[in-house]
Amino acid sequence: MILKPPGYILAGLGNPGPRYDGTRHNMGFAVIDALSAKYNIKVKKLRFQSLYGEGNIGGRRIILLKPQTFMNLSGRAVRACLDYYRLTPDRLAVIYDDAALPAGKVRVRPGGSDGGHNGMKDIIYQLNSDMFPRIRLGIGAPPHAGYDMADWVLSGFSPDEKPAMAAAVDKAVSAAEMITGGLSIACVMQSINGNP
Repeated sequence: MILKPPGYILAGLGNPGPRYDGTRHNMGFAVIDALSAKYNIKVKKLRFQSLYGEGNIGGRRIILLKPQTFMNLSGRAVRACLDYYRLTPDRLAVIYDDAALPAGKVRVRPGGSDGGHNGMKDIIYQLNSDMFPRIRLGIGAPPHAGYDMADWVLSGFSPDEKPAMAAAVDKAVSAAEMITGGLSIACVMQSINGNP
């Protein structure tokens, strides 16, 4: 028996396992962990090829989702969860890292391309839609043009970057709260993105 569908699914992207904890590519997981701690939502159940938890944020039933498929196949997990609850992509918000943004910068968008992010590419492919909100956390660009991007996103943050990244997680949590609370994406963008 399927219960009343949740108001929103918040999917944070990352790679499973302790080897990837604290890496640039796991900022989506870091935000889900912060939401889990703040709202006492245990993200421990295994389903949808994910770890997930159900709880309330601002009086609304929310699913917190951490796909365990590895980054490049994130769409399989996200689609399985949406299909189970019979939700459309506009009831999904995806939280992930973005090397095109400076470390610590947070941006919210209502939809759009994958921006070269393989996890987002798979989600868009699996859902056949790019019309869902996303919260992007800047992880900074590699230090020079010849630096391998895979090595960069799987690296950790320097001591100088860590305070900015902790603040970015807090800001992304606020963005997720606003989105799940029913605030229009335009208002969330204005609050989080500020002036371009």
